[in-house]
Amino acid sequence: MASNEGFLTEEQREMLNVAPPNADVLSSSPKSSSVLLSEHCVKAPPGGGKVSTAGIAVRHVRRTHSGKHIRVKKDGAGGKGTWGKLLETDGESHIDRNDPNYDSGEEPYELVSTAVSDPLDDYKKSVVSIIEEYFSTGDVEVAASDLKELGSTEYHPYVIKKLVSMAMDRHDKEKEMASVLLSALYADVINPTQISQGFFMLLESADDLAVDIPDTVDILALFIARAVVDDILPPAFIARARKMLPDSYKGRQVLQTAEKSYLSAPHHAELVERRWGGSTHFTVEEVKKRIADLLREYVESGDTAEACRCIRKLEVSFFYHEVVKRALVLAMEMPSAEPLILKLLKKAAEEGLISSSQMVKGFSRLAESIDDLCLDIPSAKTLFQSIVPRAVSDGWLDASFLKASGGDGQANGSDDEKVKQYKKQIVNIIHEYFLSDDIPELIRSLEDLGAPEYNPVFLKKLITLAMDRKNKEKEMASVLLSALHIEIFSTEDIVNGFVMLLESAEDTALDILDASNELALFLARAVIDDVLAPLNMEEITTRLPPNCSSGAETVCLAQSLLSARHAGERILRCWGGGTGWAVEDAKDKIQKLLEEFESGGVISEACQCIRDIGMPFFNHEVVKKALVMAMEKKNDRMLDLLQECFNEGLITINQITKGFGRIKDGLDDLALDIPNAKDKFTFYVELGKERGWLLPTFGLSGS
Repeated sequence: MASNEGFLTEEQREMLNVAPPNADVLSSSPKSSSVLLSEHCVKAPPGGGKVSTAGIAVRHVRRTHSGKHIRVKKDGAGGKGTWGKLLETDGESHIDRNDPNYDSGEEPYELVSTAVSDPLDDYKKSVVSIIEEYFSTGDVEVAASDLKELGSTEYHPYVIKKLVSMAMDRHDKEKEMASVLLSALYADVINPTQISQGFFMLLESADDLAVDIPDTVDILALFIARAVVDDILPPAFIARARKMLPDSYKGRQVLQTAEKSYLSAPHHAELVERRWGGSTHFTVEEVKKRIADLLREYVESGDTAEACRCIRKLEVSFFYHEVVKRALVLAMEMPSAEPLILKLLKKAAEEGLISSSQMVKGFSRLAESIDDLCLDIPSAKTLFQSIVPRAVSDGWLDASFLKASGGDGQANGSDDEKVKQYKKQIVNIIHEYFLSDDIPELIRSLEDLGAPEYNPVFLKKLITLAMDRKNKEKEMASVLLSALHIEIFSTEDIVNGFVMLLESAEDTALDILDASNELALFLARAVIDDVLAPLNMEEITTRLPPNCSSGAETVCLAQSLLSARHAGERILRCWGGGTGWAVEDAKDKIQKLLEEFESGGVISEACQCIRDIGMPFFNHEVVKKALVMAMEKKNDRMLDLLQECFNEGLITINQITKGFGRIKDGLDDLALDIPNAKDKFTFYVELGKERGWLLPTFGLSGS
């Protein structure tokens, strides 16, 4: 044929002839024959004729559905119908470590998981070991030293939580040891804020603790009460914590039990201190009295060594700040004794008897109350300012006190201005209350001020303004005081406020002629309303300065008012207040509500009825009638009601004790109608002690 049209060119024909013998090579090479053909430029012969593809093995050419050529992936690994990568086999490849050509770099990577260390977890484990060792040895100093060595001071709240939670699940011995250690750690190792944080963490976890410790509420309440009694938790902690906890948390029950069952009870300090068989055989008030006595004896004798021995004998190193404070006050009251006092404090510091932190704390407490002290000792601030620099220069007061107190060891001028501004604001708040009688609004106003440390100042101003007004305002002031005690004021705030009132009673009498009698009525009314316990009256007396004779007389007058016949009814109505019911009417209502409860009523309804009577000073009658009915009916249903009233704080331990006392006084007459009345009463007394209704000292032959 002359024409080459429709046939391959010579170059293409030569290439095709070479391909078959090398098919095996091409098929195993990185590029297949089809790829080679597709990559080779197929040129049209001269004349523009089309090149025929006849005779080409088109099965090796991959096309898309549209007919376009596509390029196979690298190494022949891609696409359906391909043979896979070079050296790819069906079996698994294994590396032989005995092979002479073995290369460790060919080993596959293996990820090994390692636990990430949490500093807090490590800290908690160390703390548990320290606490376990302390429970075994009882060595407070070693435990405190070990905690200091741990460092990580930001975790100190967890120490409180772990120590208390571990002690809660053990015997009374460990509970007492835990309380002693807490007092020792306070300020020296763990600061007061962290103490409060630790206890709040315990309150938050009360529900979880209750799963393993059934009586969590009572035990934790006692720990909190003990911390308040030992002065390592401020009484205001309870009110603050209550606001921060949801209603459904058991922590709120803990706070209620601590406040109503322990801290509001007569002789509560003694009760709390000895609940776990405490190592100290005297209460905080007794310690304060011993400190005052030893300081007076020292001023008379001048024997520094003997005074140090007496301080050491107290064995309350965590409470030595009280020694410092009282010593400084005594130096201000008796300028001639100042050299002796400073000599004693210096020697106690040099011997390590009073630690640096306790010394600073004593000075700080005095600095906080210096304004009130000036009411009795006009030169108190000047004397204090002269003592501080000498103490720092002599080396027995840490210079950090100067920084904390504003650089000169005295209360800052800004603090004085803050108090003045606060007084102006509360006067307006009190006047508004006398006009509106809106207690919730007043409480909101006080909370907005954000100065709970000045609560005693508010109480003093409230009663001072009320005493100069009519009976209506006096009654309103007493009602407000009860509401404040429930909502935001601690018992300590109330006590401090009345102490301030009594200290300035002589000045008040210049403007209010009957100030002493009016103030005595306010004091007595506070006891009747369960704002103060009778024990607080004695505490107030001990805290008055020796030269405050008018204040002491006012307290005695209040106590005589309380001891009079039908004192509760008379005091409650002295300003036209109270429920307006006669005592006989109240007795009739109590009898009816108890009978209704006995016949199948609900405990919650009975408690509400008691609350509606509105005569808390008369709740001892509820206790008395309930016990008599329990004896007559020969069942313990009434005891369940008393237990619930006690748990809710509806009937205080003081009222329960008084009710039991009335039964005891009339037991012989009661036995005429109920032959086994004495046996029953003995059983109820033991039950009351066991459940915490009564003090351990209560008995047939006692009070």
